[in-house]
Amino acid sequence: MLTYSDEFHHAVTDQYRRIVNYFKPDFLLGLTATPERMDGRSIYEICDYNVPYEISLKEAINKGMLVPFHYYGIYDDTDYSSLHVVRGRYDEKELNETYIGNVHRHEMIYKYYCKYRSGRALGFCCSREHAEEMAQDFSLRGIPAAAVYSGEQGAYAQERSSAIQKLNEGTIKVIFSVDMFNEGVDIASLDMAMFLRPTESPIVFLQQLGRGLRTYRGKQYLTVLDFIGNYEKAGRVRFYLTGQTASAGNTSCMPASSEYPDDCLVDFDMRLIDLFEQMEKKHRRVQDMLRDEYFRIKEFLEHRPTRLELFTYMDADIYEMVISRSNINPFKRYLEYLHDLNELTAEETALYHTIGREFIGLIETTNMSKVYKMPVLMAFYNHGQMRMAVTVEDLLAAWKAFFGNGTNWKDLEKHLTYEAYQAISDKEHIKKIMQMPVHFLQESGKGFFVKKEGYVLALRDEMERVIHDPVFVEHVKDVIDYKTMDYYQRRYTEHT
Repeated sequence: MLTYSDEFHHAVTDQYRRIVNYFKPDFLLGLTATPERMDGRSIYEICDYNVPYEISLKEAINKGMLVPFHYYGIYDDTDYSSLHVVRGRYDEKELNETYIGNVHRHEMIYKYYCKYRSGRALGFCCSREHAEEMAQDFSLRGIPAAAVYSGEQGAYAQERSSAIQKLNEGTIKVIFSVDMFNEGVDIASLDMAMFLRPTESPIVFLQQLGRGLRTYRGKQYLTVLDFIGNYEKAGRVRFYLTGQTASAGNTSCMPASSEYPDDCLVDFDMRLIDLFEQMEKKHRRVQDMLRDEYFRIKEFLEHRPTRLELFTYMDADIYEMVISRSNINPFKRYLEYLHDLNELTAEETALYHTIGREFIGLIETTNMSKVYKMPVLMAFYNHGQMRMAVTVEDLLAAWKAFFGNGTNWKDLEKHLTYEAYQAISDKEHIKKIMQMPVHFLQESGKGFFVKKEGYVLALRDEMERVIHDPVFVEHVKDVIDYKTMDYYQRRYTEHT
């Protein structure tokens, strides 16, 4: 029996693997345009590393199997520097806040769409809201458009096959999509692709590019409009266009024109060339400075620095640079940073592979724009005798101890006098504890903070495995100490 499977890169997933294993073919043929998986898992072992035929994007275009592309890297002055990158992707909520209602960006996208002209275009968006707004903006400008995404419900949303049919018929001119055309669907008649979100993966980039490269009568090339700002990995698109899924060697220069497929045009705004160089230099420089600073402090202390010690002794300028870049900020991922430097002890290495690491990461990254969560965390820490759950009395004691220390009472409310603070009753304190930190830890605590009968707040049961580990307790204390001192410094800076 002969069996073949398309989109074979999914074969490493458990569900797909069960389907593949159900059949017992004499010969299994796997077909995929993206053998390199984003999660690093290998599909080659499923086929015993037997690759009968492989063709690159460049070779496919050179042989006429795909049409060439005319790629325009357009300078986008949208500022991504304050946005957070989580597991390699920008936070969708923050991207929405950046894009939605951004009239300046809408105008720019429309201008370039008109400049390069299109009969059938596909725009890749970051979210449903983004796709809806782009479809609305184009429609109001007289360019019929639709939004395509899973569970379509918006005013401009359409089911995928229906939208494709209308695009082919010319009823609509543009489809704005969210993760519905990355793979598996080609629109042969497509003549323009617009990349309207950050490029976060070479795999996704090539999948999106490939949606419009199918040959079609009268179609000479695919126009690609890539709106590029100062987001992470922005400069790597230069190499993705050569068909590479990873950029090797010096990433601060442009590939030679001969590295691109035949008859392809690649045109970057000159401002992007400068931006790429600045980002590469800055990225390397900050990481190198951070590493040098870490080892300088370690040598000075004659032991590995804690978070608090790293904060205390780090050069102020370097500190401000690293905390403004979430992807390299060691204070948001100190165990991972130590792991990368091969600085973990054997006991910490054991902790690294437990739920304790995830909990520590949670409290490292918890929002501290206000200080209300700190006494709650201190109640759980309990002077080193960590608790699995806390009562009203535990929270009230930690709360009053924290705000009664020094001038911390000023952080309880704006314009609060010391006399007014002293007049606050325990009942009022408890009400604020319940409404603010307890509520938000339950809502945003990734399931670590739960309700439990007889207690105000508890840790989920799995935490029992690490709660008495002295290494875990030590890191929890270190995070609390560091975040407290960092808060004090920011408070001082804001008031001077």
